[in-house]
Amino acid sequence: MSDEAIAGTIPRSQKIIAILWPSFLTAGVATAIFFTLFDPWQLLAATSFADSSRLAVYSGGFFLFWLLTGVTAALTTYFQRPCSDLNSN
Repeated sequence: MSDEAIAGTIPRSQKIIAILWPSFLTAGVATAIFFTLFDPWQLLAATSFADSSRLAVYSGGFFLFWLLTGVTAALTTYFQRPCSDLNSN
C-alpha cells in the first residue's frame, strides 16, 4: 500500500482525471447538441473565420466546451473542500 493511500489522500493525477474525464464527456454531448441546432457556416459567415472548414469549427467548439466544463468541474471540486482545509493553508 502506498504512503498516499495510508495517509488517506487522493493522488493528484486521480484528482485531475476526476475533473477532465466528466468534462470531456459533457463537452462531447454539448458539442453534438449545439452543432445539431446551429450550422458552423452560418455562425461564422459574418466573421473573419468565414473560410474555416466545418471540422475546424467542430474541433474548436469541442475544445471550448471542454474548457468551459473543465473550469466548472474544477471550481466545483475546489468549493467542496472543507473550510478547515482552506484555512489551514
